[in-house]
Amino acid sequence: MTKPKSEKKVESKAITKKEPKAAKEKLVVFAFRLKPEERDRIHKAAGAGKATRFVKAACLATASGDRPALEELLAQAKTNLQ
Repeated sequence: MTKPKSEKKVESKAITKKEPKAAKEKLVVFAFRLKPEERDRIHKAAGAGKATRFVKAACLATASGDRPALEELLAQAKTNLQ
């Protein structure tokens, strides 16, 4: 004999207990306006699909005075622009 629907629902909920989600880090948006030509240069220098990471890394390296990181980004850009 099968169980009534109400009992099946209770059973399935007991089996699939979810672990609590980790707290998400608070993020903010930082935006600026570019001319289409500037945007295209950034995309070309960063390489396919990497423009946002490239710009974020460049901004953070500049803000923190991380010269080696900036030089690495410049080398990457030179390689992509050739």
